[in-house]
Amino acid sequence: MRYRRTPIEIESPEELGYDAIANNLAESSFSDMRLADHGIDADVSDLVLQYGDHLGLPRLREQVAADGDGLDPGDVIATAGAASGLFAIATALLGEGGHAVIAGPNYATNLETPRGLGADVDVLELRFDDGWALDVDRLEAMLRPDTRLVSVTYPHNPTGAMIDRGELERLVAIAEAHPQARLLLDETYRELAYGEPLPVAASLSPRAVSVSSMSKTYGLPGLRMGWIVCRDPELSETLLAAKEQILICGSAIDEEIAARVLEARPRVLPAIREKIARHLEVVREWVASQDVFEWVEPRAGVVCMPRFRAGIDVDVDRFYDALLAEHGTYVGPGHWFEQDRRSFRLGFAWPDGDQLERGLAGLLAAARDTVGGGVVS
Repeated sequence: MRYRRTPIEIESPEELGYDAIANNLAESSFSDMRLADHGIDADVSDLVLQYGDHLGLPRLREQVAADGDGLDPGDVIATAGAASGLFAIATALLGEGGHAVIAGPNYATNLETPRGLGADVDVLELRFDDGWALDVDRLEAMLRPDTRLVSVTYPHNPTGAMIDRGELERLVAIAEAHPQARLLLDETYRELAYGEPLPVAASLSPRAVSVSSMSKTYGLPGLRMGWIVCRDPELSETLLAAKEQILICGSAIDEEIAARVLEARPRVLPAIREKIARHLEVVREWVASQDVFEWVEPRAGVVCMPRFRAGIDVDVDRFYDALLAEHGTYVGPGHWFEQDRRSFRLGFAWPDGDQLERGLAGLLAAARDTVGGGVVS
């Protein structure tokens, strides 16, 4: 395994220091929350801190399985966040030269772990000018007889793009038509669909594997809790072996608290969705009010990926420097996602309303300072 730190990790807000950022629009999750904010009892003083069920706390797995038709708690493996689940899947399916087709831009781990393994990675590039749409025909044409992994993320990070159920079912059918291929759906934002969520991919086929976590939807990234859903007994056994060899079992405290949060979903999720809708409207109005940046409006989740309009002459290095140093605002520049630095990820559900509006104003002010050849409105 060839490990390499990625720009998104090196330059992340937590590495920079939260105190250095006045208006943090770089985050890809709902606001960081206290358990009290969700009305969750955090008292675990009576919890016996023993080795737990290697699959994960049964109550937690029951909550995850309840999301998908035909899923059983035995189909769920609790992991230390989504990242460890993605790592286990990549290492179980890929090795030196193993072929993977991965839609990009993407969450860094989905790309970097297969590359670190020495896999033969073909990236299906999603494009702004196509509305970040997934070209399923083009993806299918990239598969080979030896393809082991097809990896997509929906709702999409970093763009907020979405597929419909028909497209998901086509992806499942494509995986089923290729003897060695598995479909991985990173569905960390699934519960933040603006309409009806997609089905849990793993509920549609044993050839599909789903991954999610508590980090993005619930604003609890400090609760290192995620899960894999897989209905293929042989692959599940391999993934459980991977978990056991990495950490034996999960944290009893994290699993208990995560179960309590998921049990409270009917009460917790409506307030989360209401804030997201309110903040999305703020960004929508901001985009319409200016002619410097353009976007593809997100269809789900808490992020979008605007860019400078064509013809705007900007020194992007000066722009990002001024944005933080002079206007206290931080976004995720395009190079975090192997994209042009004229684009950036903007997270709109992490900050409070005032911080969001100040950050959006800061984007225009920094552009005004660094764009040449005209007035920025």
